[in-house]
Amino acid sequence: MVAVENAWVRGQRWASDSEPELGLGIILSGADGRVEIVFPAAGEQRCYALDSAPLRRVRFLPGDRIKTHTGAEMTVERVREENGLRIHETEAGDVPEAELCDSISFSKPEERLFGGKLDDVAAFDLRGEALRRRADMRRSPVRGLAGARMDLIPHQLFIADEVANRPVPRVLLADEVGLGKTIEACLIIHRLLLTGRASRVLVLVPEPLVHQWFVELHRRFQLSFEIFDESRCEAIEEGDPEGNPFLDSQWVLASIDFLANDERRTGQAREAGWDVLVVDEAHHLEWSPEEPGAAYEMVRSLAAETEGLLLLTATPQQLGPEGHFARLQLLDPERYSDLARFEKESAHYEEIADIVERIDAGEDIGASLDLLVAGRKRLEQSLARFRSGVDGAREKLVSDLLDGFGMGRVMFRNTRAHLGGFPGREPNLVKLKGKEGFVAAVNWVCKLLKELGDEKVLIIANTVELASAVMEAIQEESGVKGALFHEELTLLQRDRNAAYFAEPDGARILVCSEIGSEGRNFQFARHLVLFDVPEDIDVLEQRIGRLDRIGQKGIIRIHVPYIAGMEEALVRWMDEGLDAFRHSVAGGAEIQWQVQDELNRALDGGKPAAVKKLLARTAEVRAEVSERLARGQDRLLERSSHRPAKSAALVEGIQGWDADKEFEDFVIRLFEHSGVDIEELDPRRYFLKPGNLKSDAFPALPDDGITITFDRRRALGHEHEAFMTWDHPMVRGALDLMLGTADGNACFALWETGGDKRMLLEAWVVVEAIAPAKLHVERFLPQTPVRIMVDHLGNVLTDDATVAAAKLRRSESKGLLKNESVKRKVLPAMLTKIRDMAVEQSRPIIQAAQESMFLELSAEISRLKDLASVNDHVRPEEIAALELRKAELAKAISAARPRIDAVRLIWKAPAAPKKEKTVE
Repeated sequence: MVAVENAWVRGQRWASDSEPELGLGIILSGADGRVEIVFPAAGEQRCYALDSAPLRRVRFLPGDRIKTHTGAEMTVERVREENGLRIHETEAGDVPEAELCDSISFSKPEERLFGGKLDDVAAFDLRGEALRRRADMRRSPVRGLAGARMDLIPHQLFIADEVANRPVPRVLLADEVGLGKTIEACLIIHRLLLTGRASRVLVLVPEPLVHQWFVELHRRFQLSFEIFDESRCEAIEEGDPEGNPFLDSQWVLASIDFLANDERRTGQAREAGWDVLVVDEAHHLEWSPEEPGAAYEMVRSLAAETEGLLLLTATPQQLGPEGHFARLQLLDPERYSDLARFEKESAHYEEIADIVERIDAGEDIGASLDLLVAGRKRLEQSLARFRSGVDGAREKLVSDLLDGFGMGRVMFRNTRAHLGGFPGREPNLVKLKGKEGFVAAVNWVCKLLKELGDEKVLIIANTVELASAVMEAIQEESGVKGALFHEELTLLQRDRNAAYFAEPDGARILVCSEIGSEGRNFQFARHLVLFDVPEDIDVLEQRIGRLDRIGQKGIIRIHVPYIAGMEEALVRWMDEGLDAFRHSVAGGAEIQWQVQDELNRALDGGKPAAVKKLLARTAEVRAEVSERLARGQDRLLERSSHRPAKSAALVEGIQGWDADKEFEDFVIRLFEHSGVDIEELDPRRYFLKPGNLKSDAFPALPDDGITITFDRRRALGHEHEAFMTWDHPMVRGALDLMLGTADGNACFALWETGGDKRMLLEAWVVVEAIAPAKLHVERFLPQTPVRIMVDHLGNVLTDDATVAAAKLRRSESKGLLKNESVKRKVLPAMLTKIRDMAVEQSRPIIQAAQESMFLELSAEISRLKDLASVNDHVRPEEIAALELRKAELAKAISAARPRIDAVRLIWKAPAAPKKEKTVE
């Protein structure tokens, strides 16, 4: 359809041919070569070029049934037009098109069938299969988790699933260094974006990590974020001086310092509005009651205007209890409003942890448990089932207790000790001789490099100047290939140097300033040299965490050259006092905070008496803190941060997707149908390149082709190959491209067989609820396909096995569709029968979706209200948001309607007699 400019009148109702699921649209304007249209039911707005808008004017004819905003249904008797707007005359009065129900959807397969615009038999079958598979994919609990190029690490999947399913996700991701907080955050973002629950995301990270996050999001998750800095903002403003540059992109990645140091840019970012804000290395957000830091205030102002908030830090207490409290206050300022109260309530964690462990061991601890759950209906019911010996009741009671007490609602923290399976650490502490510490240390490192042969070595020093001097001295002394990594290099230079270090034949050493101790992954190396030792225990853990992380295969050797005096005192404190070189120290920041005075005295000259006193005091405090954490907070956090039964189900679901050979076969057929040239290279591995593509909109396919694999293990080892899953944009795009067009939605087929001549009509009907994407209605009612077949006598043949197994072939309609009786009487009667059947069959689907939604959300609302009675970690806004979501979902699901998506007319005729061969 080509529309002329004066055909578009404000207020007219139009439907999208490419996105029929949006429902009825309302024209906002049609001028200057563009038409703007809003789709109220879906909460979407579109702008199209006038000469190519994929829109169709809504036109009802006498005899059609229509539905109004109020839900009333009536039959059209006449249609008249006034000032370009249509008015439908019905038995109940006039209905202007503005009063039509927004959720009415349109499709045009019948029109194509009547007009003889027909597709191949295989295209119709592929479309039907695509409808079924898309519905299964959209209701899957692993949607958005399966497509990442990553190992299936259970605790990461558990956290991502737990957080992404919340109506308002606001949490602190605080797993120890190397356990995958970045992966967890990216998984959450990925799932929220794919399900439509988020569309605008702002990620703020320390400047040295900007490019690493960009690569990680793109390489593992196929998410292309835009990097924003001052030059990018200025370039946007040159083209639009009055505009807000942060509205130029939906997914933005920026440096924390870039916004923290510029109030004007912070204001623009805040005004742009976001669905999710992510802040990495959140321990740098300095705060005190008297003077909050600039970065903290910037994040606070953004967090106050953003529903979703993810804070990441491996060292949540690096700035002491005050700093930890301040970060929790960003997540929920009402809940965390009083520092003294926050410090006092942590004393109860031990009591709850004891109870949980005893129940988990099968004990019934009697009256104290009754007192704990008194007045809490859900917990009382769980306890009653536990005492009655109901299967699974013990696990349910433990789960409910963990949910009801502690910090598991706002903070997730897994530790190496709890997860297990990590390599050991072996320190090599070397006291150097001589007064020239720098020279002695360089000579010792050169000797070490010679002893280690070709092994990679990461060297970390505190400052840019020291790192540069170390590199220069080592290369002058030994000539070893090396690379530098510090903040005065550009992002591109840093990435190139890190990549050079990662190459098997690249640099043997990488010398970093302190920025190399955060965020970067060098687990391919096993040797770490601490050219100096940081005074902060959490900074030391960050340094070691560059090697000690998931993926490390061997024992990590930590080499520490030091000289007598202050440096020796520091090394002894880290080693003898904290055992920090061998193990991650539980509560390390709190321990240091309590012994800081003794540490300062010991470092002031390194006198033996002061060092001895420091070690004794550290041992005392460490024992107290470690025991308290082990008894209380850590036990609760470890249990609520990973529930193996749930993560095992997620892993199993994703492995099922990975192993589905039928999915692979379907995707290849879908790509071939789209016009992609495909060469099979190996089992589960193909090379794709553009062939005769049916549409220029086919997604993400380079002109020079791309290698793809369906095998996760191969994808992990060959990053240049695209990993094909249901979550991959090429698969989703090809699927949407087919189902969003008329491709395969009208077909005429010949069935040559015995028996009488008959006319059959087969249809794929989609039961769909039209709603804003943020509701994620597809979780309960995805666009559900229903196959229906009738014959010209009105018989329903959907379940007829003979018909289902029929061998059909494409054929000309042979005048059948030109027969006026067929077009005006027989086919309309068959279509009416199909519509009636569709309405009948959609009722149980809609009812089941409604019941599933009510069951899940009512249980969650009840749970949160129960929790809120004793645990104010539950935000009132979270309960209110869930109740609103339940009401909106109920309205959307109840308004769901069937829509004919594709039709196939089949002419059943006796097989033509075979010609006998003539022997000459």
